[in-house]
Amino acid sequence: MKLAIGSDHVGLELKPIIIDYLKELGHEVEDFGPYTAERTDYPVYGKKVAEEVVSGNFDLGILICGTGVGISIAANKVKGIRAVVCSEPYSAKLSREHNNTNILAFGARVIGSELAKMIVKEWLDAEFEGERHANRVKMISEIENER
Repeated sequence: MKLAIGSDHVGLELKPIIIDYLKELGHEVEDFGPYTAERTDYPVYGKKVAEEVVSGNFDLGILICGTGVGISIAANKVKGIRAVVCSEPYSAKLSREHNNTNILAFGARVIGSELAKMIVKEWLDAEFEGERHANRVKMISEIENER
């Protein structure tokens, strides 16, 4: 799978750990920044990764900031993105199975690296179930298209 990843300065330490883990799992990963510890604005990187995913250049995206909340909100402003912030594996899994999420976000100040790996693994291993969930995802897209 081809994955896009980004963070803000707070997620900078956790990001390479997740990149290495993703590569261990056999995924292709591209880092969209930042690349230094200089203070950054998470919306910049949330938007970059979201645009890469929605354009089809990447299958899925992963975002990291302090809590995962701000960067996921920024990503969700890009039409076609269904980003979810998760602090435990169960919600990550169900977000893919039921909501067909295409970006996973989490907080470097909220979870440690081992829990982050578990969340990523559950999210990547899950598949959209379709059926009754497909209609709900379609309804979400319709709301998005009302703007």
